[in-house]
Amino acid sequence: MKLILELPDEIEERLRAQWSNLPRHALEALAIEAYRSEILTAYQVQQMLGLASRWETDELLKKAQAHLHYSGQDLAEDLRTLRELGLR
Repeated sequence: MKLILELPDEIEERLRAQWSNLPRHALEALAIEAYRSEILTAYQVQQMLGLASRWETDELLKKAQAHLHYSGQDLAEDLRTLRELGLR
């Protein structure tokens, strides 16, 4: 899918002054917000942005303060699974 943004020239100039690769920055912002909103997983963010590894994805999300969605209930379920597998 191609996405086209129409911006007034002076706004585009200001944004490009801050972010030389404006299309990439916009794509990253979209991916990060989709992750924060729990629309995309970290793996889907990685795919969307063509990142090489999970570590690179985690670094991007951490920089954007888009923290891992991992609740106390998730931890309890993971611990229960580990016990069932005899790993804890």
